[in-house]
Amino acid sequence: MSEHDPVTIGIVSVSDRASTGVYEDKGLPALKDWLGRALKNPLTFHERLIPDEQERISATLVELVDAGCALVLTTGGTGPAKRDVTPEATLAIADKEMPGFGEQMRQISLRFVPTAILSRQVAVIRANTLVINLPGQPKSIQETLEGLKEDGRQVVPGIFAAVPYCIDLIGGPYLETNDEVCKAFRPKNAVRVK
Repeated sequence: MSEHDPVTIGIVSVSDRASTGVYEDKGLPALKDWLGRALKNPLTFHERLIPDEQERISATLVELVDAGCALVLTTGGTGPAKRDVTPEATLAIADKEMPGFGEQMRQISLRFVPTAILSRQVAVIRANTLVINLPGQPKSIQETLEGLKEDGRQVVPGIFAAVPYCIDLIGGPYLETNDEVCKAFRPKNAVRVK
């Protein structure tokens, strides 16, 4: 038995072409790989690969929240194209919006590409679950979750540093991170002493 709380995470790749087999989805493997390296907790994943259809996305998010996922991460469908409806689908199921996550993701991505301002990622809370829209590219997923490091020093914090404490505040499991990948930030009084 692990000393760390078990965590159930929903991961959703939103892509018309990958969901119909036109090309291989790279979002789900990238998310599983990064989370497996970043978290010390035993992880259970609920994976979904679905098309860019707003009602289907919303229904999938509700299904994963109802299944007990503490965290749901989506990848894809956050640009300005007509079929990009992941943010609308996410906001439609929200109890609360968490705008700081999207703001920080755009700040990180702007260091690499000027088109980051076209990205519309959002994050919301539904019941006891944090739902975050991530970019579609594996490299961008890692950058936004992990932040930017230079010479092993954190220059720009990634969004995942705030995820464990957010999940604490909404009544979820205690997430513990591998600091060399992503150091979680919690106020001193919120740190669990072993």
